Amino acid sequence: MKKLLSILLCAVMTASLLVGCGGSGKADSSDDTGKDSGKESGLKIAIVSSPSGVDDGSFNQNNYEGIQAFIKENPDATVTPVKEETGDTAAAVQAVADIVADYDVIVCCGFQFAGIGTIAEENPDVDFILVDSYPTNADGEEAEYDNIYAMQFKEQESGFCAGIAAALETKTGKVAVVNGIAYPSNVNYQYGFMSGVNYAVKNYGATAEIVELPSYAGTDVTGANVGGNYVGTFSDEATGKVVGKALIDEGADVIFVAAGASGNGVFTAAKEAKDVFVIGCDTDQYDDGVNGDSNIMLTSALKIMDMNVELQLNNVKEGKFKGGNALLGADTDSTGYVSEEGRCQLSDDIISKIDEAFAKVKTGDIVPAANFNDMTPDDFTGL
Repeated sequence: MKKLLSILLCAVMTASLLVGCGGSGKADSSDDTGKDSGKESGLKIAIVSSPSGVDDGSFNQNNYEGIQAFIKENPDATVTPVKEETGDTAAAVQAVADIVADYDVIVCCGFQFAGIGTIAEENPDVDFILVDSYPTNADGEEAEYDNIYAMQFKEQESGFCAGIAAALETKTGKVAVVNGIAYPSNVNYQYGFMSGVNYAVKNYGATAEIVELPSYAGTDVTGANVGGNYVGTFSDEATGKVVGKALIDEGADVIFVAAGASGNGVFTAAKEAKDVFVIGCDTDQYDDGVNGDSNIMLTSALKIMDMNVELQLNNVKEGKFKGGNALLGADTDSTGYVSEEGRCQLSDDIISKIDEAFAKVKTGDIVPAANFNDMTPDDFTGL
């Protein structure tokens, strides 16, 4: 399957991805052995994001918060946000190529940045942190680089928690998930959510069905129809509201939203309705749920990117940075959900049930379905 994905990525990324930039013009930061000796002066950091920008209240913002946490402890460091306006894969990689000579570290947020391998290879003195994808080389094949730390997450684990919460909270018996684009990370959230709903129905006596709008079904990177409810972009609040209202009209009263800034439109639809909860994504979105003197945010599914971005920036500073492709999940406290009092509206009983199930996720007794783990939400380990 990895080979198939690499071939597909190669087809998507046209010849414009061959964006070698020569040297970066910076002084060599290696010692005589070639090992990174660290960067003692203030790091110049860039974060390149999708069209929703670093203030999307979700995915991009959480990565940005990791950089901000690093700068708080290292005030001589600086960060420059760069918003790639289209979301196109070739344009995303070109956006990195355009700035590579100017920074010590570049944080790339999203699946669309997978093709930065060529840039990293030709600029070995620049370190890259790639979130939600593994890098590919000039042939479109998945690869590892000494100067790219690439992290993917088991989003299905966090989505699983969201699904249990939704199934146990719904009063209408109908729940839904809204996503942005059917990148693997988003499909993982969707399948994890559906797995959690099914688990709660089977094991906790919940009564819940998943509402899907066929006109908004997603197509993943292999061309497969994955169903769900996809806005088609992470930056279209208007369409997000249309999708959210349509689901509410179908009876959904708990909606898991993994759609970046498009999700703000779903939040608006929920705020204009009555007795509808949403579940946030990637970061704690409780503050986004404020609706007068009430709050529509039930909880948030978490993907702990900020902690991992900050960790890698510290590794760069200290000369400990190592490239590689990492898959992060519950076993490293990189997935989960919000259960803190005052930041969610889950009952103690529901929290207890989610925690019981999530403990089995940590041990591997439950493995929720994901885009490419050969399981389905109706047939996964531990159901």
